[in-house]
Amino acid sequence: MLGLTHLKIMGFGINMAKAKEIHKTNIRTARTPKLQELDIEFQKAQEASADTSAIVAKKQALRDAPADSAIDAATDEAGLKAQWNTSILGTSPYS
Repeated sequence: MLGLTHLKIMGFGINMAKAKEIHKTNIRTARTPKLQELDIEFQKAQEASADTSAIVAKKQALRDAPADSAIDAATDEAGLKAQWNTSILGTSPYS
């Protein structure tokens, strides 16, 4: 059986287009529970007549995460993995 290193030497490697789509899917999966938590925070803030602008900004950052231009600009596997924004998405699935 051929190992990954051997396949790379033979000219086979990572399909970056597919890897980018998988990365975006991973982002969408990770953000779903975070958006649900923020929805609850938003409702509680509204009920208390509190400022919701920070919550709205966090939700927008999560919505924008899959469209980050740095994902499309990544040219290799390491560069793509580095595009996981732990500040909004939490722990990277690649670590």
